[in-house]
This record gives sequence, C-alpha cells and structure tokens, in this order.
Amino acid sequence: MNAAVLFGLGTMIAWGFWIAFGNVASSTMDPETAAFVSYAAATVVTGIYVVVSDASSVVTNRGMMFAGAAGVAAAVGVVSTFVGVTVGPTSIVSTIGGMYFITAAVIGVIAFGESMTLTKAAGIGLALIAIVVINQ
Repeated sequence: MNAAVLFGLGTMIAWGFWIAFGNVASSTMDPETAAFVSYAAATVVTGIYVVVSDASSVVTNRGMMFAGAAGVAAAVGVVSTFVGVTVGPTSIVSTIGGMYFITAAVIGVIAFGESMTLTKAAGIGLALIAIVVINQ
C-alpha cells in the first residue's frame, strides 16, 4: 500500500470516530459547545504534532489566507454536523457530510483549473445519486 492510501484510510477511520463521538457529545451537551470542545482538542493535538514533527514554521500570506478560510469552512462544517446529528440520524448526516469531496472537486475545477474528466463527472453523479438514495 502506498502512503496516500494509508493516509486516506487513516482519514476515513478518524472521521468515522469523530462523527460517532460527536453524536454522543451532541446528545449529552449543547451541540455548538460540543463542536467547540472538539475543535479545541483538535487544535491542541495538531499544535503538539507540528512541534514534535519536522513541519516547517514558514508562513506565507497566501497560505495564511487559505488556511484561515479552511478554518472558517471547518467551523461551519463541524457545527453543522454536531447540530445535524441532534435533529436527524447520524447515518444520514455523516453520509451526506462525507460527500464533501463533491464540493472540493467542483471548486478544484472552477477555481483552480483542475480538469474535469468523464470519470470524475460520473463519480460526482453517482455520489449525488447516493445522497438521494440515503435520504429515502
């Protein structure tokens, strides 16, 4: 297995635990507060990782702008998820939320000039069909 596949599996497993634990947290406390605590813990763990790893401390203006925008998007996503699991089934909220790659693919094509192949379009189409099916 190559490194990308291993990191992808790690991502999948970690996000699975995140939403399952977030569901429990959101059912036992205010979901917005649970979302805040979740990301506060994530900030601490990420900060420790940056310090102990060989990560560069070089920061660029463009990088800061996009990292900040990513943080705002993550905040909207985590609050939406934590509130979502209090008003609907985790299976639906997590499945639809897990389709974030559709948004990323469209942004990549429109804003960053990535190519849209027939295979990518088919994958996006199938993902959209999955959203409809999971909501039945």
